[in-house]
Amino acid sequence: MEWVFLILIVLAVFFVINLYNRLVAYRNHYKNAFAQIDVQLTRRYDLIPNLVEVAKGYLKHERETLEAVIQARNQAVGGLKQAMSDPGNPDAMRQLSQAEQGLSGALGRLFAVAEAYPDLKGNQNMQQLSEELTSTENKVAFARQAYNDSVMEYNTLRESFPANLIAGNFGFKGAELLDIEDKKKREAPQVSFN
Repeated sequence: MEWVFLILIVLAVFFVINLYNRLVAYRNHYKNAFAQIDVQLTRRYDLIPNLVEVAKGYLKHERETLEAVIQARNQAVGGLKQAMSDPGNPDAMRQLSQAEQGLSGALGRLFAVAEAYPDLKGNQNMQQLSEELTSTENKVAFARQAYNDSVMEYNTLRESFPANLIAGNFGFKGAELLDIEDKKKREAPQVSFN
């Protein structure tokens, strides 16, 4: 009888270890998925100063627009750094989402203003940077989807019985989706300099 009790304890310990390890794996999976977002957003943020520099020569009377883009970019960079330090932090994800919305809006205004300047629209550097930015926006969207899928899998496991008992006792907190509420801002900026 003693050995049956011992076998049950060993099985329970292995069960707990297995669930714990699955929670760790799922958490690491969503953190890795966020790292892919980090790569793409960093690329996006690196393209923006070049875009502004090209536009500066043509948009001398649009200084406020250019400054708004740089300010929005800097806020987004700060939001990304905070989110990267703890991708599971809901406040950091909300702050990054808001910063991204602000940056998308500022870029949209820049491209709208640029439409009124034929020389800028025809500038080869501006066209190339715009294409790279649009391509990067698409990559960000795919990376965000992969991250959100990973977060959903993690949160589902974390909230499922009996994993929720282990998650609660070992400090596995819920992760936040990276979502942009305004559907129009979900789309990559449409840029055409033709």
